[in-house]
Amino acid sequence: MNITILGAGLMGRLLACSLARAGHTLTVFEERAADSRGAAAFAAAAMLAPLAESAVAEDEVVRLGQHSLTRWPELIAALDTPVFFQREGTLVVWHRQDAPDAQRFGQLLAATGARLPDLPQPQTLDSAALEVLEPGMGSRFAHGLYLPGEGQLDNHQLMDALLFQMLRLGVDLHWASPRSPLDFSPGQAGEPDWLLDCRGLGAQPQWPELRGVRGEIVTLHAPQVRLSRPTRLIHPRYPIYIAPKQEGYFLVGATEIESDDTSPMSLRSALELLSAAYTVDSGFGEARIVELVAQCRPALPNNLPTVRWLGTRCLQVNGFYRHGYLIAPAMHDVVLELMASGSSPLAQGLGLTGLVQTSAPSPRPSPEAGEGDNSRGAMLSACLEAAP
Repeated sequence: MNITILGAGLMGRLLACSLARAGHTLTVFEERAADSRGAAAFAAAAMLAPLAESAVAEDEVVRLGQHSLTRWPELIAALDTPVFFQREGTLVVWHRQDAPDAQRFGQLLAATGARLPDLPQPQTLDSAALEVLEPGMGSRFAHGLYLPGEGQLDNHQLMDALLFQMLRLGVDLHWASPRSPLDFSPGQAGEPDWLLDCRGLGAQPQWPELRGVRGEIVTLHAPQVRLSRPTRLIHPRYPIYIAPKQEGYFLVGATEIESDDTSPMSLRSALELLSAAYTVDSGFGEARIVELVAQCRPALPNNLPTVRWLGTRCLQVNGFYRHGYLIAPAMHDVVLELMASGSSPLAQGLGLTGLVQTSAPSPRPSPEAGEGDNSRGAMLSACLEAAP
């Protein structure tokens, strides 16, 4: 099959690698330059924390996150270059003045756990238990929560590894080449067999409901800080986190502002994020500021991801909001299932009835297309071998 993907962000790269590995011919159009780091996928800490996110996210996102947490190791293992990945859980701490907010956070986790019993149960920690989990933390905080089994990865390593894999698989990449679905007629002579639109906010002209949600992240180099797992600080304004990466690097984020402004980080945001990091570990006082990043995430009115049909062989996937890395593997699997059969058993099994919009014409190949469609369906089924 000849498949065209619009957008070389996280979802575009994941799909391009899986489809090219299955033997298809892939063409990718990206509006940014090859060396650009402007995609929303680069402005993320890539924490894979469905339980932690359940305090601020819908159950649909949590279920997608649970599936994705088990799929990430499989997707990473298929890459030829290493990507940092760990599942050491999430630590949640708070200062004394924020104890009421911490109590509410715990109540939200408990309520989610009652609705979704497959989620791991949070563990309550006193200062002694905190000290065992993260040496030095027990002297700064009297209480905390440990959320077992949650993970994280290095998003920059992953994006680079996916790009390397695409090149190695022979994907035809067109940088600084913006395209829209209106430029193609999938299934027609001389056109791609399939079109996948993964442009994020770039799809606003065809999907006006999309909006930008501004997020800001600080990258620090602090080799003297010994945090070994993602740590969330209960904060009155933002769900602030510190995500340790390799070689003493930490990502501190993230603001969440209803705006499509992509200008540099504000002074207020920088002060709040850096001050919060310093209160968690005073060692951050000697950290070096490596990068200040501001970017907008694409969100739909309900803050839920959606796949929608634009035609019989044209899919749009968008609306990942602040949950891109948390849900990307699940959305990747849903798209492959839709391409293979026109329906998604995964979405149905997770109870995500609104995930796929079917208002467009039927996605199934037309009978008059003939034998070629049968062979394409067989090839697409190979993409699903790694999926549940």
